[in-house]
Amino acid sequence: MKESYINIKVTLDQDKVPHDIQWSATDSTAQDTQHAKAMLLAFWDDNEKSALRIDLWNKDMTMDEMADFFYQVLVTMGDTFNRATGKAELVNDLKKFANEFHSKYEELEYGEKKK
Repeated sequence: MKESYINIKVTLDQDKVPHDIQWSATDSTAQDTQHAKAMLLAFWDDNEKSALRIDLWNKDMTMDEMADFFYQVLVTMGDTFNRATGKAELVNDLKKFANEFHSKYEELEYGEKKK
């Protein structure tokens, strides 16, 4: 059986706020360590029947970037759920919510949708 590794390095400032997030994976097509402003990592605990998660973002991440990040994560969660279950109706609902979420963010932030 083959093993693959994902390595995550988080550099914290003096207040323990993430300053830099770096990651690499043994099966990644990227040769170099990748930098990120934010990450969401979730695990399913079968014993407790609950999600365990790590969610970090650095202090340089803007609200617009966070809104875009969440929008993209919600859309890709729909893609993942579709591959796992084939439940197209639920996937469409999730993607519709993602679009509404992002539109509402822009409305609240800018008074109207960004063009």
